[in-house]
Amino acid sequence: MQAVLPLRASLNSHGKFRYKAPDSVADFLIVGGGVVGLAIAQRLSNRFPRLSTILVERHVRVGEEISSRNSEVIHSGLYYPPESLKTRLCLRGRDLLYDRCKAHNIPFQQTGKLVVAASEQLPYIYNLHAKSLKLSWPPHSSTTGNSVLQTNLLTGDEARQMEPDLSPNIAGALWCPQTGIVDSHTLMQSMEADLLNSEGGDIAYATRVVRLDPYENSAAFLGLPPLGSGKKESGWVVQTCTAGTEESGDALLARTVINTAGLSATLVLNSILPPENRIPMYYARGSYASYHGPGTSQVSHLIYPCPHTGPNAHAFQSLGTHLTLDLNGKIRFGPDIEWLSAPSGSEGTQEDSSDFWTDHLVPDESRLKEMHRAVTEYLPGVQLEGLQPDYVGMRPKLVPPSGGFQDFVFHSDYADSLNKSGPIISLLGIESPGLTSSLAIAEMVVEELIAPYQRRNVVA
Repeated sequence: MQAVLPLRASLNSHGKFRYKAPDSVADFLIVGGGVVGLAIAQRLSNRFPRLSTILVERHVRVGEEISSRNSEVIHSGLYYPPESLKTRLCLRGRDLLYDRCKAHNIPFQQTGKLVVAASEQLPYIYNLHAKSLKLSWPPHSSTTGNSVLQTNLLTGDEARQMEPDLSPNIAGALWCPQTGIVDSHTLMQSMEADLLNSEGGDIAYATRVVRLDPYENSAAFLGLPPLGSGKKESGWVVQTCTAGTEESGDALLARTVINTAGLSATLVLNSILPPENRIPMYYARGSYASYHGPGTSQVSHLIYPCPHTGPNAHAFQSLGTHLTLDLNGKIRFGPDIEWLSAPSGSEGTQEDSSDFWTDHLVPDESRLKEMHRAVTEYLPGVQLEGLQPDYVGMRPKLVPPSGGFQDFVFHSDYADSLNKSGPIISLLGIESPGLTSSLAIAEMVVEELIAPYQRRNVVA
């Protein structure tokens, strides 16, 4: 198998954009308007209503990349190591997400999920069940009573009573009643509206961050109110270009930057790191197929196969080609996983190659036969002719194929590293369960990272 080449690019690697002195200031600047960026921006504007919060989104609408190309599943928090951020934030995010859906009339459905297993795969679901019984309630939870993750072991016959189309080879299943589906677009629109309606919140659409530089100077230089008595202004000079102004652009001083650029998150971070410390990004394509045909007429829950174990013993790269429903009852299968290599020659170090993955977003029929083979292991009545390419998603990976488990990463740097002032927080590898975890990620970033910094460094 040919090695998968990562991308090590950084902003402004070609030196096109010269340094500009800032002519405005923002207390918080969020780079990237996906579901995680929106959640953080919305929480910041609510937590600090008198401070300015600006979200910069390079597309004309929010949520155009990872956030609009996923399964829209509210995960229960089942698969990852118990002490990982993925488990903690998925468990907490699941409850926050259900609460927000109910409070803001966001369409959702708690469908429940079956993880189905052939006889040789039964130890896998037994282990998942045992783990679910030991999980603790995550920080910030208001509930500490019943089990944080409810699961039940079923026999094959019990599973077929719930889903009669399942294969007779299914010997058992794990029932996860807290799994569900959500209208992710309505979710993002609700947070977008909250931000825009807040006192200090705003969104710069169709605007790219093109350069990032640390800034230290007196507040008087900009005629700005100081951070506190006798303190120097510290933060990041963020240069942006809005569509139609590529040659001019703007520069502002951001006292705190939160990098939630998703598939471009390392591009932003690498621009402030020495070349030898740049973080590689790997890209995994996931195809989805819609289905109309026999073999699924009685399906009413999400159905997940046991992932193929072996070198991927804990299913950390992919959960297998599973069946999901949308809120209209439409059935789709996916995602599968297909690793992409960054352009060769420069080892993917040039900024011009950073969006190479956009060339791989067109769905096609090349994956259907393999998807059909995987699906018929648990739903034998599904016909190849009923599968149609639907859409393609992209996952930002921090490790290559067979790289093992990789948790969410919260990478903190400072414009003034000596005094640890002017933070930039980069969120890396936010793939599944990123949608489910989004509100909990925002809670952690704001309450555990930003709020303590504000208390230490800002004099009211």
